[in-house]
Amino acid sequence: MNLTGGIVLYAVLWFLTLFIVVLIGQRSQQDAGEIVPGTHAGAPADLRLKPKLIWTSVIAAIIWAAIAYVIFGGLITRADIANLDRMFR
Repeated sequence: MNLTGGIVLYAVLWFLTLFIVVLIGQRSQQDAGEIVPGTHAGAPADLRLKPKLIWTSVIAAIIWAAIAYVIFGGLITRADIANLDRMFR
């Protein structure tokens, strides 16, 4: 994995993690009982985006570090991936 591959991997993991973290602890306007006119009742009442972005960055960094350890540590090599189909025959 080169520098560009590492950055792309982190970006993909960051966005995938964001889609999950945004939903955690979310309350809709209907649940809060304060529906703003012109919005859907299922719209978020209070998004609190800054803490969620921080948690997303931390979680994505941990996942990225685990994947980088597997790649750089040689736990799985390209030969293992090339021979993966033989494992199921």
